[in-house]
Amino acid sequence: MMDKEQKKMHTLNGSVSGGLEAKKHDQPKAAALQQNVGLISGISLIVGTMIGSGIFISPKSVLEGTGAVGPCLCVWAACGVLATLGALCYAELGTMITKSGGEYPYLMEGFGPLLAYLYSWTTIIVLKPSSFSIIALSCAEYASTPFYPGCTPPQFITKCLAAACILIITSVNCLSVKLASRVQNIFTAAKLLIIIVIVVAGIVMLAQGNTQNIRDPFAGGTTSFGAIGLAFYNGLWAYDGWNQLNFITEELKNPYRNLPLAIIIGIPLVTVCYILVNIAYFSVMTPVELLQSSAVAVTFGDRVLYPFAWVVPLFVVFSTFGAANGSCFTSGRLTYVAGREGHMVRILSYISVKRYTPAPALIFNGILSIFYIIPADINTLINYFSFAQWAFYGLTCLALIVMRFTRKELHRPVKVPIIIPIVVVIVSCYLVLAPIIEKPELEYLYCTVFIVSGLLLYVPFIYFKFNWIGRIMRPITMHLQLLLEVVPSEKIE
Repeated sequence: MMDKEQKKMHTLNGSVSGGLEAKKHDQPKAAALQQNVGLISGISLIVGTMIGSGIFISPKSVLEGTGAVGPCLCVWAACGVLATLGALCYAELGTMITKSGGEYPYLMEGFGPLLAYLYSWTTIIVLKPSSFSIIALSCAEYASTPFYPGCTPPQFITKCLAAACILIITSVNCLSVKLASRVQNIFTAAKLLIIIVIVVAGIVMLAQGNTQNIRDPFAGGTTSFGAIGLAFYNGLWAYDGWNQLNFITEELKNPYRNLPLAIIIGIPLVTVCYILVNIAYFSVMTPVELLQSSAVAVTFGDRVLYPFAWVVPLFVVFSTFGAANGSCFTSGRLTYVAGREGHMVRILSYISVKRYTPAPALIFNGILSIFYIIPADINTLINYFSFAQWAFYGLTCLALIVMRFTRKELHRPVKVPIIIPIVVVIVSCYLVLAPIIEKPELEYLYCTVFIVSGLLLYVPFIYFKFNWIGRIMRPITMHLQLLLEVVPSEKIE
């Protein structure tokens, strides 16, 4: 039986090789990811992933943590500045180490394989799929709300819609990189359109004299150490996605130019949009009304855009769908790179011979995301996600500082002042420690235990290279390779 399977694999690889040799000379002869992402698509990926569900869900959570309009807007602006500083650090890292996988290759170069493995373990198994599921749930909630006026949609319906969203997006990304990029561009344009509609409507309301909610913006504001930290958590959740291009560096056209340029254009654009949208919300809602609203953007539309209020939830669905597509696009690349480095099973590093997409990695991420939908509570997942994610953001910027002294020979087309990564590291420590000190909860302990539990796999299978799991995976890999028509990401002889 094994001989037959090996013959099938030899035939598949032979036919692939022959087919590629028959193509024109400008076609690649390697099963590898292609450089298909240009500047516009790169900006769309950043903007489209950042502007997702956060600006339509997080305003309440940020306001709860700050207690007043003025501090709330300050937190939104500060989150934009922090995201920009972090992205500038990542621009230096991404042009210095031109590998896909986000933080993974930077932690590998800065601190070695152990920390890189713990990052990939945590991010692939928990952080990326939970993020994907959160956005899909938000998309499903807004999609189902119009069909249940005056009440909350049943959880079963919402979760089924979220699962369908994940399946559609995963399929699109498996089919074609160009198709996924086009979807991202279209939905980014749609979300910018609804942002413009909300902002213009808010300006009109302010011009008509509706300024009572922002006349004394700092009255009643809170100064609690932990509460401000939680407000930053929820604000930064809305900004999350500023590092997305670093996950696909190998697929960027001219990464030395397009990576920093997309960051410089994309993140300030999002920051301005977020601040103006929040001001627009306060033009028609008091802080108390905003906190009581189950869907802030929909409430705004009902009050300002009637009888065209249905436009808001429709475009919010578009916005969250586009953000979910961006999340899926990048998370598959991390899984692919970790598999290529031997930190995940090898099948996850295989490439479709017909479509040049990391199909096994994308499918794996999609399956995990569907599992996270089942018990999902959005606010708990946001806090869980932010706690671990900002720990890795801080470590990555610390790696940048370390490599200034240990890897001086590396070429740095972009070089930021060292004070910038120092600031990001300090803020990351605050964001990790402040909520724990203010209000210790078991979820932080669970997160820490899960990260450290990766050692149970790393020590025997990667450090000591015990091979019995490889013997178990070999026949599974062969069958999956035949089923999915994928091959290792290396040259086909």
